[in-house]
Amino acid sequence: MSAATDRARAVWLRCLASAFRTALACTIVGCTTLYGPASIRHHIAFPAFSYVTVILIVTDATLGDALHGCWLALYATVQSVGPALLSLWLIGPAMLTSGTISLAVALGAFVVVFPEGTHLVAKRIALGQIVIVYVIAFINGVHTEAIMHTLHVAASTAIGVLACVLALLLPYPRLACWELKLNCERLAENVSARLNLYVKAFCAEDSALALTSISQAKPLAVAGAKLLQSIKRYQESVKWERLPLRFLRNLYLNPGERLQELEIPLRGMEMALTSCTTSLPVRILDGETKHGLVQLVENVSLIQKQIKNCLPRDSLTVPESNADNIVESHQTPQTISTRHQDLPSFFFLFCMKLLHCKSLGKPITPTQQKGSSTPSKQTGFFKSTWMSNWSTSVSSKRLMPAFKCSLSLGLAVLFGLIYSKKDGYWSGLPVAISLAAAREATFKVANVKAQGTVLGTVYGVFGCFVFERYLSIRFISLLPWFVITSFLRHSKTYGQAGGISAVIGAVLVLGRKNFGPPSEFAIARIVETFIGLSCSIMVDLLLQPTRASSLAKAQLSKCFETLSACIGSISLAANNKTSLLENQRRLKLDVSELGKFIGEAEVEPNFWFLPFPSPCYFKLLGSLSRLVDLLLFSADAVGLLEHESQKFGASWKEYVTKLDGDLEIFKEMSGSLVKCFEDVTMLLSLEFLEKELENKNISHDLEMGKSSNRNIFKVSGSNEDKIDSVTSSYLQHSKEMVDKFHAADEGERELKSQVVLCFSALGFCMSNLIKETKEIEKGIIEILQWENPSKHINLYEISCKIRALYN
Repeated sequence: MSAATDRARAVWLRCLASAFRTALACTIVGCTTLYGPASIRHHIAFPAFSYVTVILIVTDATLGDALHGCWLALYATVQSVGPALLSLWLIGPAMLTSGTISLAVALGAFVVVFPEGTHLVAKRIALGQIVIVYVIAFINGVHTEAIMHTLHVAASTAIGVLACVLALLLPYPRLACWELKLNCERLAENVSARLNLYVKAFCAEDSALALTSISQAKPLAVAGAKLLQSIKRYQESVKWERLPLRFLRNLYLNPGERLQELEIPLRGMEMALTSCTTSLPVRILDGETKHGLVQLVENVSLIQKQIKNCLPRDSLTVPESNADNIVESHQTPQTISTRHQDLPSFFFLFCMKLLHCKSLGKPITPTQQKGSSTPSKQTGFFKSTWMSNWSTSVSSKRLMPAFKCSLSLGLAVLFGLIYSKKDGYWSGLPVAISLAAAREATFKVANVKAQGTVLGTVYGVFGCFVFERYLSIRFISLLPWFVITSFLRHSKTYGQAGGISAVIGAVLVLGRKNFGPPSEFAIARIVETFIGLSCSIMVDLLLQPTRASSLAKAQLSKCFETLSACIGSISLAANNKTSLLENQRRLKLDVSELGKFIGEAEVEPNFWFLPFPSPCYFKLLGSLSRLVDLLLFSADAVGLLEHESQKFGASWKEYVTKLDGDLEIFKEMSGSLVKCFEDVTMLLSLEFLEKELENKNISHDLEMGKSSNRNIFKVSGSNEDKIDSVTSSYLQHSKEMVDKFHAADEGERELKSQVVLCFSALGFCMSNLIKETKEIEKGIIEILQWENPSKHINLYEISCKIRALYN
């Protein structure tokens, strides 16, 4: 109960703090535009865009984000207002029409969105400025002064940015370095708690006690993942605080990167424990080994405390009195067990070895140290950002988003002006400030934007009605709305898009004066917003007709293709770790992309299509994510064996040949199954396959199939004994090799222990790769059965038909 209460309190404090900073920034803008000197108010001609700029920058921001926002606003102003000033000066506002304005907005949007390296906030500010400059110039006509008009837009943007900086400085600065330090402390405590629970489960004498410890660690793992996301987010902000705040140099030591490295071994320890839940408590450890393991945990916890306190790197040393215990705890396994039930225990010790190395900041292998080193020569930040933004490489991935945005914005402005010339810019502004960095769920996002706009606008109108004669109180009434929208932004229903739309909707009504009757303004803005969102949806449907469910299926096939390459890269041959790591990184990116498509497809409307089987896809995503981790551990084990192979002499090649033979059989069995998953998921439908076979007069007999490997689907069912025999053969050959190495001194015993753990870890990864592949097989069958409810699904039969058709 206390943990839940603490989490609820933390959410409240975070939302209240965000609401306070947003309210303070809007108050600064409001006081300046409503009560400031006339000379200043004259130049801030568009207070609505000042509020929009505040919301775009100050939401959940730190001082570093605000300083970064200053640079982004300056860059956006140069990119948008500069060309607009030249266009208005050459053409003349009197010559503008709704068609030319829409074309100018579309061209300006294309120029802004096309550069790849431009920050999303800069693009949103620039697009909003483009809409304001061109549309207001068209509305005012001959009364528009090109130079002063563009300067007024720039001044309105500047006051919003300045308000953001002041809001994050007063009453005390919200520094990213403090937030980073706080999250690192929490993550270090989280890591220590999880580590203690895992070791407690591993050393438990009772199975119920071990399962209890594992269950207690699961919510900590979820909290640790969220802390890692926060750390990555604040690491970018810290860079901008270093520029003006040199005197706080000691606060910017960043242990977050080292703490992030501890997450992978902890996931491996959890994987090992969940794999041996039926055989808990662990039987391979004697009392001396358990004592050494507990001693190792104490030393790792000490190192984590030093990292949490941001001590210098040189001080991260282990007391000499405990050094022998650490080495001893890793030297204990001197032989490989051929029992499959013992593999999780050895893998747990292997992960403890990785955790120990990473907590000390030591490279696992020399090759890893070389690959992880950062270049010493770096170009200036502003120069590198400018050059990356204006790189000349052109690709369809950059052209299509730019064309979509320009067309959406141009049509929104055109139809908005046709509906109402006076309020035409409100149709383009929502499209401009809600530009997405990547593909998103079009209908869901448009829905929450519309709902947020209506909610905010209605709240604003209600506030104007209640406090019609009291402008200052009317402005104060925004404070509770900021709190509510802070919760909306963190909710699954509305998210960032809906929450920000709700904030802007209320601020534009309550934060200004002399804009006409609030009810008329509300109706006009809601209608114009609907026009803009409709144009955006229409363009998405025309230029992005492929459904997210289809993309998820295609991405799943791509994941299987990469997975097949990863399995083929597993080998004990020299210099093989680099290839395996590269394929593993590709698979990790593909699986991450698959997760995005699944999330989009889950909220995609069905219309006349079949519902998306999200539970099946989420099961596959979980299995693929575990395979990514297993392949990373395999790469670490292979890398360590490559590093130590030179110490074994000529006998190493002889035994590696036998082990590679076992690995080849494993790769042939699992790789062929994964290849078949790839073929089946690429298939449009079973009806399409049957029609193609019938059209080409191909009759396929399963007993005379053309499959090059008849063991494709024998992984499940009757041939599990063969898989166990392959793993047993690998363990037996590994044991023979290790037993021939006689450890005479302490250094040789340490080497032998490390090799034992590496071979056992690789065997564990092989065994679990097969298990996860079988789970994927079940998931593929579920998806096919979902798509073809009246048919009996036989993957082997489908695979043979595909091979008969295309071979």
